[in-house]
Amino acid sequence: MPFLDTVLQTPAYGWKDAAGNLVRPGAGAILREFFSRLNIWADRRNWLPLMSWMKVFCMMPFLFLFVFRYFSFWTLLAAFLYSMVIMGTHGTIWHHRYCTHGAYTFSNKFWRFFTQNLTVSMIPEEIYVISHHVHHAKSDQPGDPYNAKAGFLYCFLADVNHQPIAKNLSETDYYRVKALMKHTGVKANTFKQYQKWGSYANPTRAVLAWALNWSFWYCAFYLAGGHALACCLFGAAGFWAVGVRTFNYEGHGKGKNVQVEGNDFNTGDNSVNQIWPGIVAGEWHNNHHLYPKSARSGFKPYQVDLAWYYIRIMNRLGAVSSYKDFKKQFYARYHVPYQEKKSH
Repeated sequence: MPFLDTVLQTPAYGWKDAAGNLVRPGAGAILREFFSRLNIWADRRNWLPLMSWMKVFCMMPFLFLFVFRYFSFWTLLAAFLYSMVIMGTHGTIWHHRYCTHGAYTFSNKFWRFFTQNLTVSMIPEEIYVISHHVHHAKSDQPGDPYNAKAGFLYCFLADVNHQPIAKNLSETDYYRVKALMKHTGVKANTFKQYQKWGSYANPTRAVLAWALNWSFWYCAFYLAGGHALACCLFGAAGFWAVGVRTFNYEGHGKGKNVQVEGNDFNTGDNSVNQIWPGIVAGEWHNNHHLYPKSARSGFKPYQVDLAWYYIRIMNRLGAVSSYKDFKKQFYARYHVPYQEKKSH
């Protein structure tokens, strides 16, 4: 079978039925799958999705302290900017455009490490990257790990239920996973270690990286504004980590075709350009599905793209050595012909 058909761990309810139609499991089936895949006592290879959600739960005390002890207009503003803009834009810069699509390259490993750790770490690269390749190959089709047509909960819990890599990959297919991940700087398990841990990432290194990242940023926030600012921004990071799990459901029209002519030119799936994710995180999603490897997805003048601005600034500073930009192709192939057709 094709690699992208088998690289992800199939949920108990499957991707499609005998007739090839999308399986739309009920809430009970989704929740049973979710908790079974977090159970490291049943299978230690469940460690990575458990760690991903442990990060979210570890943020809850910080969020409570922010709301009930340190709440003010200024901390609320800081939380808003950090969760909505900084964390969102960083997710686009790092996980989306670099780790998954290789839309740009760094001039050396330092700048890659710098960009990777530019914010509080919340999402494991492995869970995001491999599944996102499948998402583009099967967008809104059976096998899409966060298929909006299967409902909100299907998308919201996808990082556990649908996105981890399969635990029974052949050595050849595991090396294909490594090829998709090697540029990220996340050190790979050997095939023997993969068979033991069920992942590309090693748990010891992953937990150490988590501890170092959080320690650095808590100290930095504390020095800048005491416990009030540190709790505020850590709580905001946790809030973002929950919110981002809702994005693909919204970004694909909640499973319906709500595309607007002249705004959404990619009609091969239900992806849509949305003002809010576009402005705060550079996520013009329909444009991105047109040109996944573009370092810029805000093609039109009003389509603010903070992620693109970061990449361009880093390029001018010499930190980014090259990038791909498909703005000219977008205008030549889609926007200009549409305007000409409209004028007639």
